[in-house]
Amino acid sequence: MPLSCNIIRPIARDDLDMLCQIATDSGPGFTSLPTNRELLQRKIEASVSAMEAEQPDPQGNSYLFVLEHCPSQTVIGVCGIEAGVGLREPFYHYRLGTVVHASRELGVHNTFRTLYLCNDYTGCSEVCSLYLQPEHRKDNNGALLSKSRFLFMAQFRERFNHKVIAEMRGVSDQEGRSPFWDGLGQHFFTMPFSEADYLTGIGNKVFIAELMPKHSIYLHLLPEPARQVIGEVHTNTAPARAMLEKEGFRYEEYIDIFDGGPTLACKLPDIRAIHHSRHVDVHIGPGQCHSQPWLISNTQRMDFRCTVADISPSEGHITLPAELAHQLRVSEGDTVRVVALRP
Repeated sequence: MPLSCNIIRPIARDDLDMLCQIATDSGPGFTSLPTNRELLQRKIEASVSAMEAEQPDPQGNSYLFVLEHCPSQTVIGVCGIEAGVGLREPFYHYRLGTVVHASRELGVHNTFRTLYLCNDYTGCSEVCSLYLQPEHRKDNNGALLSKSRFLFMAQFRERFNHKVIAEMRGVSDQEGRSPFWDGLGQHFFTMPFSEADYLTGIGNKVFIAELMPKHSIYLHLLPEPARQVIGEVHTNTAPARAMLEKEGFRYEEYIDIFDGGPTLACKLPDIRAIHHSRHVDVHIGPGQCHSQPWLISNTQRMDFRCTVADISPSEGHITLPAELAHQLRVSEGDTVRVVALRP
């Protein structure tokens, strides 16, 4: 039976160079990982502190994980969780709404779609910061990177909000130009999309409230290219959106204020990988290969490990080869959490 070559683990302080490289490779629009070494170092420190803390911070913790290729010990991807957004600094969205302009005397009844600046998702947990190096976008690596977070959340539910969101990267071209930004944001900020996106990523969000319009924006007044990309995702983000929708996430007509990308949401207990995950005991021995891959994680916080393998549990236990058990930091008789990788 082939063993997993990749493992999810919490980010460590010596991963800084890797995280800086990923921030550069991900390009414009990847707001949560700006190309700022000092800020990325602070993000790592915040994650390490969150993992070490016995009790969650009421203002929300930040957790970062990396996907490591075990034979080479190189990091090939990153993902994160924000336990509670908007509790330390404002968290903005546009909410899509509807207004009606009508006159019985004139026989006129018009319905218009609008955007309204809001903070409706304040306090929600967020799955974020997912990036996988292009050459490794195969062999279930993307699914492992994304869904491993749900096993961590299932194991430590008390650290997260009842509702979970995911902001999807909106449409932009290879030069980083956003049709939505060009049609709306630039008229209020007078700066390129990449600069506004960067300022948000480094936490300088006060300017949003100061410069964005406080009243409803009528969609029919926006240029057609801007209207067309509202709620749409970047080409590279389409697989991530489809994956989250299969886990139960839905678009609730909230979009990013810069690129118009959709925000998906789901109640934590309703996320498929959380709802269907369960604990089983570990048996060390030669396992039997199955066609369906399973997510397998240990139950530790600071030493969290998760992988995917073609091994299915049976009757309350799972048989793991010794090498895979070593990668997961578990021994005979320990407990692991498991769930089928796909519905």
